[in-house]
Amino acid sequence: MGTELPGTADIGRHYDERSPIEDAFRDGQVHMYYWYDEEDGASLTEAVERLTRKVTDTLGLRAGEHVLDAGCGPGETAVSLARRFSVRVTGVTVSAFEVERANERAGESGVAGLARFEYGDFMELDYPDGTFDAVLALESLQNAPDLDRVLGELYRVLRPGGRLSLSDFSRGAEGDPRRLARFMASLRLAVLPSLEEWIERLRAAGFEVEEYTQCGPRVYGRKAKFLEAAMARRAEVAARFGEDAMADFSKNSVGFFAPRRDQVGYVIVAARKPCR
Repeated sequence: MGTELPGTADIGRHYDERSPIEDAFRDGQVHMYYWYDEEDGASLTEAVERLTRKVTDTLGLRAGEHVLDAGCGPGETAVSLARRFSVRVTGVTVSAFEVERANERAGESGVAGLARFEYGDFMELDYPDGTFDAVLALESLQNAPDLDRVLGELYRVLRPGGRLSLSDFSRGAEGDPRRLARFMASLRLAVLPSLEEWIERLRAAGFEVEEYTQCGPRVYGRKAKFLEAAMARRAEVAARFGEDAMADFSKNSVGFFAPRRDQVGYVIVAARKPCR
Protein backbone atom coordinates (compact mmCIF):
# COMPACT_ATOMS: atom_id res chain seq x y z
CA MET A 1 0.00 0.00 0.00
CA GLY A 2 1.27 3.52 -0.71
CA THR A 3 0.31 7.12 -1.21
CA GLU A 4 1.40 9.80 -3.62
CA LEU A 5 5.13 9.98 -3.06
CA PRO A 6 6.30 13.14 -1.28
CA GLY A 7 9.44 14.91 -2.45
CA THR A 8 12.34 16.07 -0.29
CA ALA A 9 11.16 19.70 -0.32
CA ASP A 10 7.66 18.61 0.74
CA ILE A 11 9.09 16.59 3.63
CA GLY A 12 11.18 19.58 4.71
CA ARG A 13 8.16 21.88 4.71
CA HIS A 14 6.15 19.30 6.63
CA TYR A 15 8.68 19.26 9.46
CA ASP A 16 9.30 23.00 9.36
CA GLU A 17 5.58 23.41 10.02
CA ARG A 18 5.09 20.66 12.60
CA SER A 19 8.38 20.37 14.49
CA PRO A 20 8.17 23.65 16.46
CA ILE A 21 4.96 22.54 18.19
CA GLU A 22 6.09 18.91 18.44
CA ASP A 23 9.36 20.14 19.96
CA ALA A 24 7.41 21.99 22.63
CA PHE A 25 5.05 19.09 23.37
CA ARG A 26 7.79 16.43 23.56
CA ASP A 27 10.77 18.44 24.82
CA GLY A 28 12.95 18.10 21.74
CA GLN A 29 12.12 14.56 20.66
CA VAL A 30 9.43 14.46 17.97
CA HIS A 31 9.04 10.69 17.77
CA MET A 32 6.61 8.30 19.44
CA TYR A 33 6.11 7.26 23.04
CA TYR A 34 6.01 3.99 25.00
CA TRP A 35 3.50 3.23 27.77
CA TYR A 36 3.29 -0.20 29.40
CA ASP A 37 -0.47 -0.12 30.02
CA GLU A 38 -3.38 2.22 30.60
CA GLU A 39 -2.42 2.61 34.28
CA ASP A 40 1.15 3.69 33.46
CA GLY A 41 1.59 7.12 35.05
CA ALA A 42 4.56 8.26 32.95
CA SER A 43 4.33 11.77 31.52
CA LEU A 44 4.52 12.33 27.76
CA THR A 45 8.16 13.40 28.03
CA GLU A 46 8.98 10.29 30.10
CA ALA A 47 7.15 8.00 27.66
CA VAL A 48 9.03 9.50 24.68
CA GLU A 49 12.37 9.20 26.50
CA ARG A 50 11.54 5.58 27.33
CA LEU A 51 11.21 4.81 23.63
CA THR A 52 14.39 6.74 22.84
CA ARG A 53 16.39 4.54 25.18
CA LYS A 54 14.72 1.36 23.94
CA VAL A 55 15.89 2.15 20.41
CA THR A 56 19.28 3.74 21.04
CA ASP A 57 20.45 1.12 23.53
CA THR A 58 20.41 -1.45 20.70
CA LEU A 59 23.33 0.42 19.10
CA GLY A 60 25.76 -0.59 21.86
CA LEU A 61 27.63 2.74 21.64
CA ARG A 62 31.17 3.20 22.92
CA ALA A 63 32.99 6.41 23.84
CA GLY A 64 34.70 8.09 20.90
CA GLU A 65 32.55 6.54 18.18
CA HIS A 66 31.01 8.62 15.40
CA VAL A 67 27.24 8.30 15.00
CA LEU A 68 25.02 9.46 12.16
CA ASP A 69 21.55 10.52 13.31
CA ALA A 70 19.64 10.19 10.04
CA GLY A 71 16.57 12.42 10.30
CA CYS A 72 17.65 13.98 13.59
CA GLY A 73 14.62 16.11 14.48
CA PRO A 74 15.28 19.11 16.74
CA GLY A 75 18.28 17.43 18.30
CA GLU A 76 17.49 16.22 21.80
CA THR A 77 18.16 12.54 20.99
CA ALA A 78 21.61 13.29 19.55
CA VAL A 79 22.45 15.63 22.44
CA SER A 80 21.45 12.90 24.90
CA LEU A 81 23.67 10.34 23.14
CA ALA A 82 26.63 12.73 23.21
CA ARG A 83 26.16 13.30 26.95
CA ARG A 84 25.51 9.67 27.90
CA PHE A 85 28.15 7.93 25.81
CA SER A 86 30.74 10.62 24.91
CA VAL A 87 30.22 9.89 21.22
CA ARG A 88 30.38 12.30 18.31
CA VAL A 89 27.02 12.69 16.61
CA THR A 90 26.32 14.19 13.19
CA GLY A 91 22.63 14.86 12.62
CA VAL A 92 21.10 15.39 9.18
CA THR A 93 17.61 16.63 8.35
CA VAL A 94 15.81 18.35 5.48
CA SER A 95 14.10 20.74 7.91
CA ALA A 96 15.75 24.16 8.26
CA PHE A 97 13.97 24.68 11.58
CA GLU A 98 15.33 21.42 12.97
CA VAL A 99 18.93 22.21 11.96
CA GLU A 100 18.79 25.59 13.69
CA ARG A 101 17.04 24.34 16.82
CA ALA A 102 19.27 21.27 17.14
CA ASN A 103 22.48 23.31 16.96
CA GLU A 104 21.05 25.74 19.52
CA ARG A 105 20.19 22.81 21.80
CA ALA A 106 23.71 21.36 21.50
CA GLY A 107 25.19 24.72 22.48
CA GLU A 108 22.79 25.16 25.41
CA SER A 109 23.61 21.63 26.61
CA GLY A 110 27.38 22.10 26.43
CA VAL A 111 27.97 19.40 23.80
CA ALA A 112 28.45 21.54 20.69
CA GLY A 113 31.90 19.97 20.32
CA LEU A 114 30.36 16.51 20.08
CA ALA A 115 26.98 17.05 18.39
CA ARG A 116 26.52 19.02 15.18
CA PHE A 117 23.63 19.21 12.77
CA GLU A 118 23.48 19.79 9.03
CA TYR A 119 20.89 20.23 6.33
CA GLY A 120 21.11 17.12 4.16
CA ASP A 121 19.20 14.43 2.29
CA PHE A 122 19.98 10.94 3.56
CA MET A 123 19.25 9.47 0.12
CA GLU A 124 22.39 11.24 -1.12
CA LEU A 125 24.79 11.77 1.77
CA ASP A 126 27.87 13.92 1.38
CA TYR A 127 30.18 11.64 3.39
CA PRO A 128 32.87 9.21 2.24
CA ASP A 129 32.39 5.46 2.44
CA GLY A 130 32.85 4.05 5.95
CA THR A 131 32.61 7.40 7.77
CA PHE A 132 30.44 6.27 10.69
CA ASP A 133 30.62 3.61 13.38
CA ALA A 134 26.87 3.60 13.89
CA VAL A 135 23.68 4.96 12.34
CA LEU A 136 20.46 5.82 14.14
CA ALA A 137 17.25 6.23 12.12
CA LEU A 138 14.45 6.99 14.53
CA GLU A 139 11.15 7.30 12.64
CA SER A 140 12.77 8.85 9.58
CA LEU A 141 13.28 6.23 6.87
CA GLN A 142 9.66 5.92 5.78
CA ASN A 143 9.70 9.56 4.69
CA ALA A 144 12.28 8.70 2.01
CA PRO A 145 10.82 8.64 -1.52
CA ASP A 146 12.97 5.55 -2.13
CA LEU A 147 13.49 3.42 0.99
CA ASP A 148 15.83 0.93 -0.69
CA ARG A 149 18.05 3.75 -1.95
CA VAL A 150 18.39 5.30 1.51
CA LEU A 151 19.21 1.92 3.07
CA GLY A 152 21.95 1.58 0.47
CA GLU A 153 23.34 5.00 1.41
CA LEU A 154 23.35 4.18 5.11
CA TYR A 155 25.13 0.91 4.34
CA ARG A 156 27.73 2.81 2.29
CA VAL A 157 28.61 5.38 4.97
CA LEU A 158 28.96 2.74 7.70
CA ARG A 159 32.37 1.20 8.31
CA PRO A 160 32.63 -2.60 8.02
CA GLY A 161 31.23 -3.98 11.28
CA GLY A 162 29.26 -0.77 11.91
CA ARG A 163 25.76 -0.90 13.34
CA LEU A 164 22.37 0.45 12.30
CA SER A 165 19.34 0.76 14.58
CA LEU A 166 16.03 1.94 13.22
CA SER A 167 12.52 2.32 14.51
CA ASP A 168 9.47 3.07 12.41
CA PHE A 169 5.84 2.27 11.78
CA SER A 170 4.72 -0.99 10.24
CA ARG A 171 1.62 -2.47 8.70
CA GLY A 172 -0.45 -4.31 11.29
CA ALA A 173 -3.80 -6.07 11.20
CA GLU A 174 -5.94 -5.98 8.09
CA GLY A 175 -8.56 -3.27 8.02
CA ASP A 176 -10.03 -0.38 6.07
CA PRO A 177 -7.22 0.67 3.68
CA ARG A 178 -8.63 4.19 3.57
CA ARG A 179 -7.78 4.63 7.23
CA LEU A 180 -4.17 3.58 6.60
CA ALA A 181 -3.99 5.92 3.61
CA ARG A 182 -5.07 8.85 5.81
CA PHE A 183 -2.47 7.84 8.41
CA MET A 184 0.31 7.69 5.81
CA ALA A 185 -0.68 11.00 4.25
CA SER A 186 -0.67 12.75 7.63
CA LEU A 187 2.96 11.69 8.22
CA ARG A 188 4.10 11.94 4.56
CA LEU A 189 5.00 8.23 4.56
CA ALA A 190 5.95 6.74 1.21
CA VAL A 191 5.65 3.11 2.36
CA LEU A 192 4.26 1.09 5.28
CA PRO A 193 6.11 -2.25 5.35
CA SER A 194 5.32 -5.13 7.69
CA LEU A 195 8.02 -6.24 10.15
CA GLU A 196 8.96 -9.06 7.78
CA GLU A 197 9.26 -6.61 4.88
CA TRP A 198 11.49 -4.32 6.95
CA ILE A 199 13.83 -7.23 7.58
CA GLU A 200 13.79 -8.28 3.93
CA ARG A 201 14.69 -4.76 2.77
CA LEU A 202 17.57 -4.50 5.23
CA ARG A 203 18.98 -7.85 4.13
CA ALA A 204 18.60 -6.88 0.47
CA ALA A 205 20.72 -3.78 1.21
CA GLY A 206 23.47 -6.04 2.59
CA PHE A 207 22.83 -5.77 6.35
CA GLU A 208 22.92 -8.66 8.78
CA VAL A 209 19.83 -8.34 10.99
CA GLU A 210 20.71 -9.09 14.62
CA GLU A 211 17.66 -8.11 16.67
CA TYR A 212 14.09 -7.02 16.07
CA THR A 213 10.87 -6.43 17.95
CA GLN A 214 7.29 -5.42 17.24
CA CYS A 215 6.09 -3.15 20.07
CA GLY A 216 3.12 -1.54 18.34
CA PRO A 217 0.58 -2.28 21.11
CA ARG A 218 2.63 -0.19 23.57
CA VAL A 219 3.34 2.57 21.03
CA TYR A 220 0.62 3.34 18.46
CA GLY A 221 -1.72 1.17 20.51
CA ARG A 222 -1.48 3.72 23.32
CA LYS A 223 -2.73 6.64 21.22
CA ALA A 224 -5.48 7.30 23.76
CA LYS A 225 -2.78 7.77 26.41
CA PHE A 226 -1.01 10.20 24.10
CA LEU A 227 -4.16 12.27 23.57
CA GLU A 228 -4.72 12.44 27.33
CA ALA A 229 -1.10 13.47 27.98
CA ALA A 230 -1.09 16.00 25.13
CA MET A 231 -4.30 17.63 26.34
CA ALA A 232 -2.69 18.09 29.74
CA ARG A 233 -0.05 20.28 28.08
CA ARG A 234 -2.25 21.95 25.48
CA ALA A 235 -2.81 25.23 27.32
CA GLU A 236 0.92 25.58 27.97
CA VAL A 237 1.81 25.05 24.30
CA ALA A 238 -1.09 27.19 23.03
CA ALA A 239 0.10 30.09 25.17
CA ARG A 240 3.39 29.94 23.28
CA PHE A 241 2.14 29.44 19.71
CA GLY A 242 -1.42 30.80 19.75
CA GLU A 243 -4.82 29.17 19.32
CA ASP A 244 -4.83 29.48 15.51
CA ALA A 245 -1.56 27.57 15.22
CA MET A 246 -2.83 24.92 17.61
CA ALA A 247 -6.06 24.55 15.65
CA ASP A 248 -4.13 24.04 12.39
CA PHE A 249 -1.81 21.57 14.09
CA SER A 250 -4.74 19.56 15.43
CA LYS A 251 -6.56 19.60 12.09
CA ASN A 252 -3.49 18.28 10.28
CA SER A 253 -3.08 15.52 12.88
CA VAL A 254 -6.53 13.97 12.47
CA GLY A 255 -5.38 11.43 9.88
CA PHE A 256 -2.75 10.08 12.26
CA PHE A 257 -5.49 8.76 14.55
CA ALA A 258 -7.67 7.30 11.77
CA PRO A 259 -6.56 3.61 11.86
CA ARG A 260 -7.63 1.16 14.53
CA ARG A 261 -4.98 0.73 17.20
CA ASP A 262 -4.03 -2.73 15.84
CA GLN A 263 -3.68 -1.60 12.22
CA VAL A 264 -0.38 0.23 12.82
CA GLY A 265 2.60 -1.50 14.38
CA TYR A 266 5.95 -0.15 15.50
CA VAL A 267 9.20 -1.98 14.79
CA ILE A 268 12.71 -1.69 16.19
CA VAL A 269 15.45 -3.40 14.18
CA ALA A 270 19.18 -3.62 14.91
CA ALA A 271 21.49 -4.65 12.06
CA ARG A 272 25.17 -4.69 11.18
CA LYS A 273 27.28 -4.14 8.09
CA PRO A 274 29.37 -7.30 7.63
CA CYS A 275 33.10 -7.04 8.28
CA ARG A 276 33.94 -9.01 5.14
